[in-house]
Amino acid sequence: MESRNNTNVPDFILMGLTESGEIWWVLFTLFLLIYLITVLGNAGMILIIHLDLQLHTPMYFFLSQLSFLDLSYSTVIVPKTLENLTSNKYISFVGCFTQMSFFFLLAVTEFFLLSSMAYDRYVAICSPLNYPTVMSMRLCHALITGSYMIGFTESLVNLIYMNSLHFCKSNVIYHFFCDVIPMLVLSCTDTHDSEIMLFIVASLNVLLSLIIISISYGSILSTILKINSTSGKHRAFSTCASHLFGVTVYYSTSIFIYLKPKKSYTLGKDQVASVFYTMVTPMLNPLIYSLRNKEVKNALIRFMQNRDGRRQFK
Repeated sequence: MESRNNTNVPDFILMGLTESGEIWWVLFTLFLLIYLITVLGNAGMILIIHLDLQLHTPMYFFLSQLSFLDLSYSTVIVPKTLENLTSNKYISFVGCFTQMSFFFLLAVTEFFLLSSMAYDRYVAICSPLNYPTVMSMRLCHALITGSYMIGFTESLVNLIYMNSLHFCKSNVIYHFFCDVIPMLVLSCTDTHDSEIMLFIVASLNVLLSLIIISISYGSILSTILKINSTSGKHRAFSTCASHLFGVTVYYSTSIFIYLKPKKSYTLGKDQVASVFYTMVTPMLNPLIYSLRNKEVKNALIRFMQNRDGRRQFK
């Protein structure tokens, strides 16, 4: 691959997941299918929640925001990955940093959205009588706005530090998108300060949001254990199970990738983990939250019945 003698490289080369020309079509078909399911699932969730008045509650407001983030998150990564698999492995310097900035913005925002969802479940289960008062739409909008502001700030900090790096040895990124760790590996300058700052930022994001989630679910578990009836315990737990599963998957893969030193980066394992949280998780979230949720199922049934009714009327 061509070496670069300056820091303002005009483009990078994304090596993708494999250099084998024999299985590219398998990966292309798989990722395209995942992306289509992601788009349909998340767009469908947003549409159903928007149209059904019975779902105009804080819980489903947060869920629609999660679907929007997952849809955006996947769209930032997958289309370029599909293009990379077919022919064009090049991405411009500006395009690479733009992709990385949006990815970081959406990822950090999702951390704090998941924390907001945990707090919503805490209020619903531990203080149900005060739920309508505490979880007002004003507070919900404030939590979402705060999540995006934190995401934007962290993305800006990341962009400033990454933009200070010099890329003079090679323009080859051994990954399928412009991520922080492969870019640090690629840099020909000392990345010690950048690594420390990015590690601190990532740790604070994970730690702060995990503290909120842990406190919320600790209180929820304590409240559930005090419920006498088995059916009551089951109902209370079922309202949290989907969210808890989503949190576990999202946080475990993120911690595996980002909360470790650059020298621990391994191409195969890290790429597989990246595929999971950039493609698979956004696809699974609408399935997890809809298949285990009777209200979403009922809303979908009402939507289909109203649609059929309009057709018959016409």
